[in-house]
Amino acid sequence: MVLIHVSVPDRHGYCSLGVSVEAILAAIDNAKTVIAQVNPQMPRTHGAGIIHSSEIDYFVESNEELPVHLMAEPNAIELKIGEYVASLIEDRSTLQMGIGSIPNAVLTQLTNHKDLGLHTEMFSDGVIDLILNNVINGNYKKINRGRALSTFVMGSKRLYDYVDDNPFVEMRASNYTNNAAYIKQNPKMVAINSAIEVDVTGQVCADSIGSGMYSGVGGQMDFIRGASLSDGGKAIIALPSVTKNGISRIVPVLKPGAGVVTTRAHVHYVVTEYGIANLYGKTIKNRVKALVNIAHPDHSEEIEKSYFNLIN
Repeated sequence: MVLIHVSVPDRHGYCSLGVSVEAILAAIDNAKTVIAQVNPQMPRTHGAGIIHSSEIDYFVESNEELPVHLMAEPNAIELKIGEYVASLIEDRSTLQMGIGSIPNAVLTQLTNHKDLGLHTEMFSDGVIDLILNNVINGNYKKINRGRALSTFVMGSKRLYDYVDDNPFVEMRASNYTNNAAYIKQNPKMVAINSAIEVDVTGQVCADSIGSGMYSGVGGQMDFIRGASLSDGGKAIIALPSVTKNGISRIVPVLKPGAGVVTTRAHVHYVVTEYGIANLYGKTIKNRVKALVNIAHPDHSEEIEKSYFNLIN
């Protein structure tokens, strides 16, 4: 059995999965019974998330507002990180970014860019004005050219109204949007992701604090790998230098039990409010130097000493 959330059927009997396609199509294909909550407030989105009412066994009517995620204004640290990341993005690049203050801060810095594309797992409100001002138009993508490609969207009612019956936004299943074989075909693919901590060799932990799970890996691996294989692509990890409690997020070694979500072989750049560390093709010694340079000054000396004490 699968429970899904759909728009009202159109005059041809087709419903839309709306703001979330992800793995739902696979679930429908493998379910013996499909129960749909039909909601007039679910936007009709274009792409693969279309299902005919004949494929649904039971309908449950509702009229509920979709959950909203309102973004706070980026703070000074996030804006600085956004400024550094934006400096790495060339015109005609294709972007992947998640939800959060740092991706939002990056988007605020892109107003003077030209001909950007969007091929991402998800997007939020920050892209709307860039699309409306022709900054994001998808004209130079190789996959779904001229469309903003995503598998789910999350944000405000303005976002949900914007994607409603908007052919520029194309929704696909995650096995399509997150397929590195497709992602890498976009020239100048830029993947912007964050992390819980990064060690000084470039290993990225994004799903756990030590052995305790904090979140899922999401699409970070897919897009970092796709961007690293793209012609002119850039794989970026962006994070504040310290936690809210002042603990350094650039560390000599990852915490015991921490998972490596993105390997040091795939990361090109790590960005904090203190600058950009270019790790691509660098030796371990040069990686350590670059990452210590963008760590918080209160911690940088101790990070470097701790690392070399461990390996000697």
